[in-house]
Amino acid sequence: MFIIDAHLDLSMNAMEWNRDLRETVGLINEREKGMTDKPDRGNAVVSLQELRKGNIGLVVATQIARYVATDNPLPGWHSPQQAWAQTQGQLAWYKTMEAEGQMTQINSSETLEKHLALWNDGSDNAKKPVGYILSLEGADSIIGISHLEKAFQYGLRALGPAHYGPGRYANGTDSSGLMNNNGLELLRKMEEMNIILDATHLCDDAFWQAMDHFKGAVWASHNNCRALVNHNRQFSDEQIKLLVERGAVIGGAMDAWMMVPGWVRNQSTPLQMQCGLDKLIDHMDHICQIAGNALHIGIGSDLDGAFGKEQCPYDLETIADLQKIPSLLQKRGYSPEDINNIMHENWMRFLRKAWN
Repeated sequence: MFIIDAHLDLSMNAMEWNRDLRETVGLINEREKGMTDKPDRGNAVVSLQELRKGNIGLVVATQIARYVATDNPLPGWHSPQQAWAQTQGQLAWYKTMEAEGQMTQINSSETLEKHLALWNDGSDNAKKPVGYILSLEGADSIIGISHLEKAFQYGLRALGPAHYGPGRYANGTDSSGLMNNNGLELLRKMEEMNIILDATHLCDDAFWQAMDHFKGAVWASHNNCRALVNHNRQFSDEQIKLLVERGAVIGGAMDAWMMVPGWVRNQSTPLQMQCGLDKLIDHMDHICQIAGNALHIGIGSDLDGAFGKEQCPYDLETIADLQKIPSLLQKRGYSPEDINNIMHENWMRFLRKAWN
């Protein structure tokens, strides 16, 4: 089955983790044996080959670079200009993959339909480019509105104003507070340019404020449910209800600590915590019960978001194992139409509406 994954940090892994994503996952992990500079060294589950193997032909792929003020303990760049330059290096990687025929940018209804036709023409998918929609995770690198315009010109089509902690435009996970005037101006310009607002990572204050001010297309690329795992990174039922009303699709994330309660970083293991793909279905099903249908969920795996096999479902060896999800949904009573919607059609319907 064709799959859309709405959140992968591909360029971050390629540039900051120094992973050649054209290689097999096995070779990537072999190269990293004994390395300890990153938490998931030797545990990668994502490569372009595995995306093709899993029939994951379209992804939302990110740029990400946080600005950190002098009192911010989080890792990041010491000026917005440095953060912008970092995202441009990430963009260069995507363009290099395009030049090699490994990837292709999807930025309009025309390119979307052309790409879907290619991946459904019955030929060998192992030789096809992986389509990517460019998204920015955290807006700190947008030096000013003119840089947002530049980003749109090179293909940016979705933006999450915040990531972790306090940001230049909005506060994110583990922080609080309303968006500043620059943040509200960013939302206004995004709406004018038809850039999708990614509600993921917005702190509660900024979430409600953004929903009041932004009238354009909204999705949540990778988010789970606070009712099942109580943390501000997750959506409350009230937030989910509003997103459903706005026509959003919410992508299920596969970071184990977001899937099961009680996860202790650097101690818990997926098997010990019984964190399998069925836990993802729990979160998806919770959203469906709120919505009354299966039209507002999809996959936003985040499987390369600074974690790997050590912190993802135990029954997933590589991202190609997303193909196990349809049978799990079927066991929960979801119809073939529901499953088709969840695996790709919900995202496609959202994009067709946003871009037409």
